[in-house]
Amino acid sequence: MPIYEFASEEIRPLSKTTFGLMQLQERRDLQRLLRANIAVIAPDTLVIAEEFGDWDESRRRIDLLGIDRDANLVVIELKRTEDGGHMELQAIRYASMVSTMTFDQAADVFARYLTQIGNADTDARAELLDFLGWDEPDEDAFAQDVRIVLASAEFSRELTTSVLWLIERGIDIRCVRLQPYGLDGRVLVDVQQIIPLPEVAEYQVRVTEKKRKEREARTDTRDWTSYDVRLSGRRLTGLRKRHAIYQVFRHLVESGLAPEEVAEHCGPRANRALVSVEGEVNAEDFFRLATEAREQEGRGFDPTRYFCGEDELIHSGGRTYAFLNQWGGSDWMQAMVSLRDAFPDQHVAFTPSE
Repeated sequence: MPIYEFASEEIRPLSKTTFGLMQLQERRDLQRLLRANIAVIAPDTLVIAEEFGDWDESRRRIDLLGIDRDANLVVIELKRTEDGGHMELQAIRYASMVSTMTFDQAADVFARYLTQIGNADTDARAELLDFLGWDEPDEDAFAQDVRIVLASAEFSRELTTSVLWLIERGIDIRCVRLQPYGLDGRVLVDVQQIIPLPEVAEYQVRVTEKKRKEREARTDTRDWTSYDVRLSGRRLTGLRKRHAIYQVFRHLVESGLAPEEVAEHCGPRANRALVSVEGEVNAEDFFRLATEAREQEGRGFDPTRYFCGEDELIHSGGRTYAFLNQWGGSDWMQAMVSLRDAFPDQHVAFTPSE
């Protein structure tokens, strides 16, 4: 659909042009401008590298590498061509190459990028933690996924067909069209996400998630062991790991222990085991107050990562607490053993369910 200029006497359609005709280059112009205004094509993203290529036996380079608020890496590929070329294939290759990146590696990459753009005095590690809303690195949550953003003047049918298929297979990939227009010697750009369409993106995410879970159910080899928990003679059976540790934590607090004291014994995740607000509040007020408090610290609050339902919140000492629900692997076992051993008089015990 064309873009119109509403002049004083008439409505005039703007003339489509190309980046080539306007003498705009991919790296010198598009990449330079977008790296400083990345929200135009990838909202809530922090650019951590430009022309990234830290791998052996390859001369290939990612145009822009970013990180989003959920700690996912974001591979951003730019093309000024009229069909996008084969950028989706390049991006998939790049995504696989960076998928094993750790937080420390990302901080080192970011530090080099800041030096490259003249911000060598900025503490890359602190900047990255601040953007993610973390107090310290969380390798379990870092780079759990790699997103792909393709930005081009246009996309061929071959490319869009490939992208739609990848989305169905659970790959987070999107196409953003950058259509340039000329107006009195200036370049105006119409920026639109065309795949997935914003109005159906949420629906597509739900469908893709459903298909992903169905595939995982057929192939999943993770440990889904349920546990029976004894709390001073009370027995709870068939609990998933996250619910088992939540019940232990709640029992210890209700026995008179301070939530902060108990949280200190939650192993590697102790420092983020709790979120609390002043007053004994309901779930709705808790979400609002916790969000406001985190925003003041320059951080975000994700309620899906905590037990913060109406019957899950814990009230103690004039405050309301939500307990972390992200537990698994050795961290869970270490925390459970630590809680059991730290408070022997509370008679905590747990065994795998039969």
